[in-house]
Amino acid sequence: MIRIGIFGATGYTGIELAKIFARHPQAQIVFATSDTHAGKKLSDALPCIYDLPLVAHDAAPLDQIDVAFLALPHGAAAEYGKRVLAAGARVIDHSADFRLHDAVAYKKWYGLEHHAPELLPQAVYGLPELHRAAIQQTRLVANPGCYPTSVILGLAPLWRADASAGTIIVDSKSGVSGAGRKPTLTVHFVEVNENLSPYNIGRVHRHLSEMEQELQALNPKASLIFAPHLLPISRGILSTMYVRLNAGWDEKRLRDLYADAYRAEPFVRILPAGQTATITHSNHTNYCTISIHSVADVQQAIICASIDNLIKGASGQAVQNMNLMFGIAETTGLV
Repeated sequence: MIRIGIFGATGYTGIELAKIFARHPQAQIVFATSDTHAGKKLSDALPCIYDLPLVAHDAAPLDQIDVAFLALPHGAAAEYGKRVLAAGARVIDHSADFRLHDAVAYKKWYGLEHHAPELLPQAVYGLPELHRAAIQQTRLVANPGCYPTSVILGLAPLWRADASAGTIIVDSKSGVSGAGRKPTLTVHFVEVNENLSPYNIGRVHRHLSEMEQELQALNPKASLIFAPHLLPISRGILSTMYVRLNAGWDEKRLRDLYADAYRAEPFVRILPAGQTATITHSNHTNYCTISIHSVADVQQAIICASIDNLIKGASGQAVQNMNLMFGIAETTGLV
């Protein structure tokens, strides 16, 4: 039995972890933390059926777990990651603290000095479809962001094959849960309902850094313009990617490329011709659903990719990574 600790259990990703581990046959939650609700149960802090006792972060018994999930804000996660590793357990970090490969880039995009730069060389970017072998060997996984999961999976085969003729425009739309549970004006019901809001568009959103980091590892020419939008729905992401193709590429060749790339992947589904990926295809699952479309009479294609931002974009992918780290079937608890 894998012994689990969850830091930040009262956020959306924390509660998704509780749901998954309630059905995971080889995992047991040892502790769940919340500084705000310490001394209460998870079911006291938010409406759910899970009566997990909550302890303060600093009171967590690190010597009793095999792996900790850090569902904490960036900046705070790195310090607890150091403590968990020092105690002999493994770490799966949901924040951005270990996603970027160097501290200079982290400071540029997140405005903070990194609290554990010495750990960055051992951190593995936790996208199993790209880094499965490394995930199986590491003690520290940086769980990807939700937007990047959809975009990287949607574009990785294309960039690896050098099929794109230039910068790709990415139009992504996310449900409100992607902003977390902390209330702000921009996610107030009246602001979101019956509205569609672009934000941080162009080349300024923080997630652009990890998208290009991972895609440029496949092809140094990889370049994106990223336009995220907030949808008036609770969960789900749909990324639509507009691609100018190099000569010799058409829809059939693209379909063959994606089929070969993801044939053995348990959580990537390529839709047949004539079908278009929607948020409903993937919500409440750990799947990424991809559809491929040619644009008539021009050398272009449109790639659509959908995920559930709280599952494949966060907690489900984190459990997929845990399964790999501990040598069990990576689909365990997720299907």
